[in-house]
Amino acid sequence: KTFPNYGVNRDAAWLGLSPGSQGHDLRGARMLLVEQASLSQSRKTWRKKMDFLLSVIGYAVDLGNVWRFPYICYQNGGGAFLLPYLLMALFGGVPLFYMELALGQFHQSGCISIWKHICPIFKGIGFSICVIGLYIAFYYNTVMAWAMYYLLSSFQTTLPWATCFNTWNTANCTHLTPGNPNTSWTNGSTSPAEEFYIRHILQLHLSPGLHELGAVNWQLALCLLLIFTVVYFSIWKGVKTSGKVVWLTATLPYLVLLVLLIRGATLPGAWRGVVYYLKPDWWKLLSTTVWVDAAVQIFFSLGPGFGVLLALASYNPFHNNCYKDALLTSSINCLTSMLSGLVIFTVLGYMAEVRQQGVDAVARDIGPSLLFIICAEAIASMPAANFFAIIFFLMIITLGLDSTFAGLEGLITAMLDEYPQVLGRRREWVVLGLVCLCYLGALSTVCYGGAYIVKLLEEYATGPALIAVVFLEIAAVSWFYGTSRFCRDVQVMLGFLPGQFWRVCWRAICPCFLLFILGSFLASPLEIKLFGYLYPPWSAILGYIIGASPLICVPCYMVYYLLSTRGTFRQVSESREKFNSRIKGEHP
Repeated sequence: KTFPNYGVNRDAAWLGLSPGSQGHDLRGARMLLVEQASLSQSRKTWRKKMDFLLSVIGYAVDLGNVWRFPYICYQNGGGAFLLPYLLMALFGGVPLFYMELALGQFHQSGCISIWKHICPIFKGIGFSICVIGLYIAFYYNTVMAWAMYYLLSSFQTTLPWATCFNTWNTANCTHLTPGNPNTSWTNGSTSPAEEFYIRHILQLHLSPGLHELGAVNWQLALCLLLIFTVVYFSIWKGVKTSGKVVWLTATLPYLVLLVLLIRGATLPGAWRGVVYYLKPDWWKLLSTTVWVDAAVQIFFSLGPGFGVLLALASYNPFHNNCYKDALLTSSINCLTSMLSGLVIFTVLGYMAEVRQQGVDAVARDIGPSLLFIICAEAIASMPAANFFAIIFFLMIITLGLDSTFAGLEGLITAMLDEYPQVLGRRREWVVLGLVCLCYLGALSTVCYGGAYIVKLLEEYATGPALIAVVFLEIAAVSWFYGTSRFCRDVQVMLGFLPGQFWRVCWRAICPCFLLFILGSFLASPLEIKLFGYLYPPWSAILGYIIGASPLICVPCYMVYYLLSTRGTFRQVSESREKFNSRIKGEHP
C-alpha cells in the first residue's frame, strides 16, 4: 500500500504495524509519515537519472585518477598491482560507497541532520565532515587555477613552456626536440616546462619557504576567481543547474582521454611506457606497502566520508536502485583510472625516448608535477601542440570542477538540511557566502609560496582525519544503528535485502579495512618535500593540528548532547530504543 495523500511512496510494511496496533503506535506512525511527507514535498530531485549518475561519476573520477593512480600502479608492480587494487575495491571501497548512497537516499538528509535518524550522539561526525570539506576547498581549486593559467597561455602562437628564451628561464634550461643530437640531458638540466611551472606559475623562487609565503600572485588570484565564479553559477540553484552542467564536465574528460590515447599511441617510444606500466612484478605483492597503497588509492578515489555521496543520493526518488548505481559508478571509476594510466605512460615513454633516459627516470614525479611539467613538456613537442594543450588543460579543469561541484554541494546540503528554517529559502545567498569563504581561504595558496600550503593541506587535512571519521561513521551505522536495521531500510527502498556478503563487509571487513589504512598512516611519519624544499619540523606540528581539528567536533558534540538531553544516558538510550521499536515494529 502507498500513502498518496502524504505525497510519499513508502511501503506500509516499513511501519511494522498490525491491524490491531494500539493508538499510540498509529499516532507515532502518522507523525513519522507527516515528517517524511514534508521533507519529500520541499526537497528538489534530479531532473533525470542520468544527471545523478554523471554527478557521482564526475565526483569520483577526479585529478587523482590521472596523476596518482598511474604512479602508484607502476611503483607497486605494474599489472600485478591490479590484484590488490581490485580486492581492496571489492571488500572495502565499494561496500562503503554503496552504504553512503543507501543512507543518503533513505533518509534524504545531508551529513549533519542524517544522524538524528541514525544515532544522534554521533552528530559531530557531520560537523567533522564539513570542516574537512572546507579544508579541501581551500586548496583543491588552486590546482584548477594553475590549469586555467596554462589554458589561457595555450592560445599564444608559441607555447610559453616550449622555449628557453623567456624572462623566467635560467642557464640550466635545456630544450630537447626529437632527433636533435646537438643537445643532451644531464642531471643539472631543467626543462622549459619545469621552469615555466616553478618560476612563472608558482614563482616559488620568490618565497624562502613556508615561514614566508610572500605576496599574492595576482594572475593566479584572478584565475582562481574565475574558477569560483564558474562554480557558483553551476550550483547556486541546486541539482537542477549542476545536473545540466555535469553533462559537459563529466563527459568531456573521456573524449579528451580517448583523443590523447590515440595520439599518444602514435608517438615514438610509447610502447616502452605502456610495457613499463603494465609489466607485472608479482614479487612486489609480498610487500605490505603494495597493499597499503592499494587500500589508500581505492578509498580516496571512490571518496566515501566527504558527505558528497549522502548529499547527491538524498535528491534521488525513494525507490531508486542505488545498488546498481553503486556498482556501475565504482566500476567506471576503476576503469577510468586504468585508462588514464595508459594515456600518461604513452606520454612518459615518449619523453623517455626524447631524453634518451629510462622510463623510471622520467616517471619520478607524482601529483601536479606529472601534469604540469612532464605532460606539458610532451605536448609542447608534438605537432599541433596548441590544440592538444587546450584540450588537455580543459580536461584537467573539468575533472576538478566536477569534484568541486559535488564537494560544495555536500556542504550546502548539510547546512540547508540542518537549519531549514533559517537557510532553507536562501540557498543562493548560502552558496555565495560559502564560495566567498572558500575563495578567501584559498588566497594563501596563490601567494608566491602558496604551493607549500597546498602540499601541507593535501598531506594532513585529508589523511588520517578523514579515515577516522569514516571509521566512526560505519561503526555508528553497523554497530549502534545496527546492520540488520540498515538492511531492512534498504529492503524498503529496493525490494530486496542486501546479501550476506554486504552484511559481513559492513559489520567487520570495512572497519578492519579502515583501521588498516589508518594504522599505515600513523606507523610511517610524514617527511614532506617539494622541489627540493624540506619542510621544517614545526610544519609537522601545524599539520597535526590541522588534521586533528575536524575530529574535535565528535567528542565536543557528544558532551553537548549528554548535557543538553534530560535524564541519564541509560534512560535516553532506552527511551529512543523504545520509540524506534514502536515505529519500526521491532517489538521485544
